[in-house]
Amino acid sequence: MSIKQISVFLENKPGQLKRMTSVLAANNIDMRALSLAETKDFGIARLVVDDAYEAMNVLKEADFIASLTSVLAVAVPDEPGGLDKLLAIFDEASVNIEYMYAFIGGEEAKHAYMIFRVASTKDAEMRLAGKGLKIMTQDDIAQI
Repeated sequence: MSIKQISVFLENKPGQLKRMTSVLAANNIDMRALSLAETKDFGIARLVVDDAYEAMNVLKEADFIASLTSVLAVAVPDEPGGLDKLLAIFDEASVNIEYMYAFIGGEEAKHAYMIFRVASTKDAEMRLAGKGLKIMTQDDIAQI
C-alpha cells in the first residue's frame, strides 16, 4: 500500500527547478506534493505525482538523475490535533519517521495527506494495520 516518491537531484543554480517542472508539465504529469531540500551545491526535489513511472521515464529522458522510493501517504483529518493523533499512532506502533511533508488535495479538501519516509514501509504498514488509518495507494494518489 505504499506509494512511490521520486527524488530528483538538481544543481543548486537558477532555473534548475523550473527545468524539471517544465519537463513534467510538457508530459502532463500532475504533481500532488513537492518537498525541496538543498545544500550549497545541489538540491533534492522529492515529488509525489499522479503517474510515478511515466514521470521517471520523462525525467530520465531529459537527463535528470532521479530515483524511486517507497513512502507512506496517510490521510489526516484537516482539523486541530489531526497530525498529533496520527503521530501518537506511529509512536504507539514504534514506527520511526525519517522525514515527512504534507499536501492538501481533493475537491473538498477535507483531509491533509502526510508523506512519511520510514526505514521499512512494509514493516510500518504491518505495525499500523488495524489502527484506523487511511493509508493511500498509488491509485488513490492518482485520483486526488
